[in-house]
Amino acid sequence: MRLGFAGCCAVLLAALCPGAARAEAPAFDPGPAVAALARLLPAAQAEQFTLLPGPEQDGFTLSGGAGAITVRADRPATLLAGAGWYLEHVAGVDLGLPGDSLDRLPAVLPAVPGGHVARTATVPHRYALNDTDAGYSGPYRDFADYQHEIDLLALHGVDEVYLTVGAEYPYYRALQQFGYRPEELRDWIPAPGHQPWWLLQNLAGFGGPVSEQLIDARAVLGRRIADRLRELGMVPVLPGYFGTVPPGFADRNPDAATVPQGDWVGFDRPDWLDPTSPAFARLAAAYYRAQQDRFGDSTLYKMDLLHEGGRAGAVDLAGAAHAVQQALNAAHPAAGWVLLGWEDNPTAAELAGADPARLLVLDGVSDRYDGLDREHQWGGAHYAFGSIPNFGGHTAIGANTAVWTSRFAAWRARPDSALTGLAYLPEGTGGNPAAFELFTELAWEPAEIDPAAWFAQYADRRYGGPDPAARAAWDLLRRGPYGTASGRWSEPQDSLLAARPGFTARSAAAWSPTGARYDPDTVRQALARLLAAAPGARATDAYRYDLVDLARQALDDRFRALLPRITAAYQHRDPAALAGLTASWRGQEALLDRLLATDRRFLLGPWTAAARRWAADPAEADRLEYDARSLLTTWGGRGPSERGPLHDYANREWSGLVADAYAPRWDAWFDSLATALATGADPAPVDWFALDDAWAHRTAAYPTEPAGDPVALATEVRNLP
Repeated sequence: MRLGFAGCCAVLLAALCPGAARAEAPAFDPGPAVAALARLLPAAQAEQFTLLPGPEQDGFTLSGGAGAITVRADRPATLLAGAGWYLEHVAGVDLGLPGDSLDRLPAVLPAVPGGHVARTATVPHRYALNDTDAGYSGPYRDFADYQHEIDLLALHGVDEVYLTVGAEYPYYRALQQFGYRPEELRDWIPAPGHQPWWLLQNLAGFGGPVSEQLIDARAVLGRRIADRLRELGMVPVLPGYFGTVPPGFADRNPDAATVPQGDWVGFDRPDWLDPTSPAFARLAAAYYRAQQDRFGDSTLYKMDLLHEGGRAGAVDLAGAAHAVQQALNAAHPAAGWVLLGWEDNPTAAELAGADPARLLVLDGVSDRYDGLDREHQWGGAHYAFGSIPNFGGHTAIGANTAVWTSRFAAWRARPDSALTGLAYLPEGTGGNPAAFELFTELAWEPAEIDPAAWFAQYADRRYGGPDPAARAAWDLLRRGPYGTASGRWSEPQDSLLAARPGFTARSAAAWSPTGARYDPDTVRQALARLLAAAPGARATDAYRYDLVDLARQALDDRFRALLPRITAAYQHRDPAALAGLTASWRGQEALLDRLLATDRRFLLGPWTAAARRWAADPAEADRLEYDARSLLTTWGGRGPSERGPLHDYANREWSGLVADAYAPRWDAWFDSLATALATGADPAPVDWFALDDAWAHRTAAYPTEPAGDPVALATEVRNLP
């Protein structure tokens, strides 16, 4: 029998239906929510909020007159969701991820309209963060970075957060009980930037060895993050154990059976311990003990068997899924199993072996393809409507937002709907703030959201007040990069500038869209409109971020228009035209790097500096910086980079990266074309991997603070012929 929302809450575990368990929850301390609001807002306005426990079930109520706003809810995170709703819809300001308009927050907060507002979540699961987030969003962030992100996630209604920081610790401790020396394991564990794919059983060892100090420090940070989530009444979703083992496990443990996993885009995959073999239950128990000792308990654990091409061998998948779930529930009887709906995962065999009442499937492609029937495909297992609007941490703007608003409402309304959640799953966070806000707002609007009205209201609060020029800009963006359709893609095209140079270059990452998914003129016009915004709007942090982002996107669109002209000049053997066009390209590259340098969120320097701070010694500092740099460029060694091909999968337009990694590629290619025209020979081949790998191994520091005038440089972009 398929259970709707009401049935779910009646029979599922508390982990899988938070609202059911919270209905009778005792009073709680709102102090963590008060502290979070104090971190987010100016003190004078934060003090005008009173946050109180209330009887609401997975919802909040707002009340109060000017300067005295009361929020009641069933836990600290929902109190913050209520405060966030008030700030956006009543006070008219935005706290985005990233960018804010707090400079325009009224000194005296306005009264709640009608004296009372109530909202209840449309779904009990409001999940955030992809398996890859700890890589592409920044593998070397500190607690202050994570705390700020958690505060903002709670402010936007998220209540379940995937946490992998320190996830190597239980492997490191548990496997020492199964015949492995510490130094062997430190060689096997990859550096933090590549750990997400180790946890997915795709690779091992890259960027290592890691030091024991690094393992311990990351475990300490992971525990602090988990505790902060718990203080707010949020669920830290932890990695579960499903069978990844180092080489030679069966040789050291006679009761084990392992399955070689072959390769993943050129990387050797770790072996898979057959979950039905006796050794699996013992190792899983040791893993969960070590994890619980260091990170505490959770009610949700995420794991995916045979991710992206793993091999089952002779293992019965239904039996394996049953054994994986049995081991989880032996350690955590009330826990649910979270899986990612991606490619063929989860398979019918896995679903047949697992208890569907304890599953939550995060649908990673709800907005990507048409004709999906998850109730039929997943046999009634509960699932979250999800999107991956960003791959690799690309800086491109856009999303299938109209698909979100219509499809989420339609899927919820199905008579047999098993939809019980939302899952915001960009591979990298820290960009595309409009997408984040619209997606998370789906959980708090009972009716289908009207995109035109939403973007108009977003423009108002984004810059702290109505502005006709800003509204016009965002309406153009709604119809352009934020108005793309489903069918094949959920993400915008990536940076052509970051692509390997060539006449046929269409994308930097091999799996990205090969052309613009919108009319580039919408971005060009939106930039002109945004530059016409009034001084009040222009004073906000959100405006400055958006202006740089929009001008960056306009420049990237220009590169797509310029490359065919360069190709034609070469094919027509016209050296003068080629020289003029390549000079224009180089000038726009330089302008882009200067533009990006005006905002810290578009700087390479913080990324590389953070990596070095985690090291135990200078040698490890160099390894960790290589880990961070390679992730953005080569991604791995020559094999995975070229044959995968993984190179530039995590491309992004950042100051420093543009000037020192991308521009030298195009310089080399343009020079080879000019030489070819002058000599009559073919263009000289370039070893792109060698060029990029040399950059990835450098350790030169980059600026960590912005410089320059974003408005002046964005105006220069607008004025380009």
